[in-house]
Amino acid sequence: MSTIEKYNAVFASVFNVSETILNDDFSSESVDNWDSITQLSLVTAMEDTFDIMLDPEDILNFKSYAVGKEIVAKYGINF
Repeated sequence: MSTIEKYNAVFASVFNVSETILNDDFSSESVDNWDSITQLSLVTAMEDTFDIMLDPEDILNFKSYAVGKEIVAKYGINF
């Protein structure tokens, strides 16, 4: 499974959506069930999937599909 496939699978699982709807517009502003609890679930799943530990600032800023890719990439995960 490629990195982007793993990334998409985490989003699809956490938000219970099809991977086909994931795009750069998928964010806390556009997704009704994106709240603080869901965001922490997303961050935890990303950390587990990619074996990384996000710093607190990155956890707070992880509010969209697009920004999430940038944050995960900071930890050496290449898309």
